Amino acid sequence: MNPYVLAILLCSLGLGTTMTFASSHWLLAWMGLEINTLAIAPLMAQQHHPRAVEATTKYFLIQATAAAMILFASTTNAWLMGEWNINNVSNPMTNMMIISALALKIGLAPAHFWLPEVLQGLNLTTGLILSTWQN
Repeated sequence: MNPYVLAILLCSLGLGTTMTFASSHWLLAWMGLEINTLAIAPLMAQQHHPRAVEATTKYFLIQATAAAMILFASTTNAWLMGEWNINNVSNPMTNMMIISALALKIGLAPAHFWLPEVLQGLNLTTGLILSTWQN
């Protein structure tokens, strides 16, 4: 991989993480999570091997599902509560949806079915980044 492309992808990982941690708005947190997902996908598929491509595809589909759940739950919360603040999630339905989406996103049991299969298709460095930084 070109060193400039690698540097841009790693900077995008840092930007997405910083954006997610620093946000107090659901839409900004969702955007940071999506930047992280889109930045790690090329790093996962840099080996031109069918297992790496399969792992990248599984990771992308699971992360897109969890991101859609987060976006739906935060939109529902904003509709019911009247604000997009992360600290104001008092509706039990949206709270359950957000917790289950975040559990799916980080591979928390019982939603961890995708994580071992994805990690088997990656090299050690990318697997460590996915296991620690991304989760």
